[in-house]
Amino acid sequence: MRDKKTVFYSSLAVSLVLISIGIFAPKQLENFSNSSLSFIYNNLGWFILGSVFIFFVFCIYIGMSKFGHIRLGDDDDRPEYKTATWIGMLFSASIGISLVFWGVAEPVSYYIDPPFGTGYSEESAKTAMQFVFLHWGVSAWACYALVGVSLAFFQYRKKLPASLSSVFYPLVGDKIRGTFGKTIDVIVILSIVIGIATSLGFGTLQVNSGMNYLWDVPIGISTQAIIIIVVSIIYVASTVSGLQGAMKHLSNLNMLLAFVLLGLVLLLGPTQMIMKIFFQGIGDYAQNFISMSFRTDPYGDGSWISSWTLFYFGWWIAWAPLVGSFVGRISKGRTIKEFMFGAIFIPVLGSFIWFSAMGGSAITFIQNAGATALATAVESDVTSALFQFFEYLPMTVFLSILAMVLVLVFFITSANSAVFVLGMISESGNPNPSHLTKIVWGVIIAAISIVLIMTGGLAGLQSALVATAIPIAVMMLFMCYSTFIGLKEEAAIISGEKAKEKAEPSEPGKPELSKPVKSGLSKPIKPVETKKEPALLADVEGTREEEMVVTSK
Repeated sequence: MRDKKTVFYSSLAVSLVLISIGIFAPKQLENFSNSSLSFIYNNLGWFILGSVFIFFVFCIYIGMSKFGHIRLGDDDDRPEYKTATWIGMLFSASIGISLVFWGVAEPVSYYIDPPFGTGYSEESAKTAMQFVFLHWGVSAWACYALVGVSLAFFQYRKKLPASLSSVFYPLVGDKIRGTFGKTIDVIVILSIVIGIATSLGFGTLQVNSGMNYLWDVPIGISTQAIIIIVVSIIYVASTVSGLQGAMKHLSNLNMLLAFVLLGLVLLLGPTQMIMKIFFQGIGDYAQNFISMSFRTDPYGDGSWISSWTLFYFGWWIAWAPLVGSFVGRISKGRTIKEFMFGAIFIPVLGSFIWFSAMGGSAITFIQNAGATALATAVESDVTSALFQFFEYLPMTVFLSILAMVLVLVFFITSANSAVFVLGMISESGNPNPSHLTKIVWGVIIAAISIVLIMTGGLAGLQSALVATAIPIAVMMLFMCYSTFIGLKEEAAIISGEKAKEKAEPSEPGKPELSKPVKSGLSKPIKPVETKKEPALLADVEGTREEEMVVTSK
């Protein structure tokens, strides 16, 4: 068994070294990160775009092929969560907080400064929604789905540890338990820590901006530190209470608040215009998906593509280990086809509706109502854009408060899932990590966020995270190949068992006994034994009984 302490302390040390640079030399880190990003964009931008497209094609292929019928677990396993709860958890742990943050700011930014053409025009409004759909569409969710389905297959179907290094078993065999596996786990943990710390930091800035906008609460480090501490106490407590119970209820609350906010904007805003923007955007996105996905702007300076498309695609890749690990953890019992449909297309549809309502309405107000203050807010301070937008709707104060509460709950669920995944990987794939490990990571993330806000190191660390997209993309390409080998062997096993059942029917009244099948992935693998505390075990089992889908009739 892999030494748990090696992975934990190694990843902790590397994380603290990088964070220390962000604390004591934030400007140097930002300059170095920006230089690295510039080099990547200029020389390897095509690789990022091509990799993301391959991830999408691979996910669609395994979902629609014969592999789509393979269940992520034993054949008699069924989903632990209802589909609505599962989808809510997908949103909560992945892009929920980003949707609130960028829902208004991004479409308006593209409308003002489009990738081509003239800003503040009818054409730039159309282009804005088209590229918003690209950046938040199937490409982003395919990155998450790839990691999620790969981890879930090897964890639940092949009984390997719940760690991303397990995905490479068909390629390296038992080396996943050695230095190779530890290196993969440390890289993954590092990307998760940086990602969630920067996300928590930027989200805190938006909440502070909203409080200042509504109640004149001063914008400063002390206020932001208090916000982070309060949120951290809540998410650490919810993580310790158990994944099933806490995440289920928090995700349901998230979806309820998001639906209420979205419904009010649809009702109070330019409803007919929102629907037109939604359908027009889907059509433009579908029509231009291929060209936008490969747009490198070789005959121009490429600055817009680098600042937006390449940055976003790099961000999705860098976040894939975190979100994918969590998505895989909560997807036991689903078929691959069901997983792909639910993890890609349903969240994409929700994202498109959200941006059409928020961003589409904002562009409409700027075009038709002369909302220059809203455009100015986006250009000067994106953290206040959402609250400026609510001024053009009735119930301004209520909508602003609702949005802040939604952001805070999204904070909690995102950090909750991150701390859980960190604990899981730190303990060599333990699906139920110890409370102490989760508390340690929770405290570290909160401390990092506070210190980076104090030193101004958030921007540099964010750029550093996106720069890790290249090695992670390479890892994910090998993940595609390794997962394909595993699925191919599993499909052969299933076909062989079915053929044997037809050729040798069991005698009446005689039970059929399964026999071990020899294959590259089916040699004996000792499952990781995990200790569960009685209280936590009761919570898990109680929730599973409540959420289990009963199909025997």
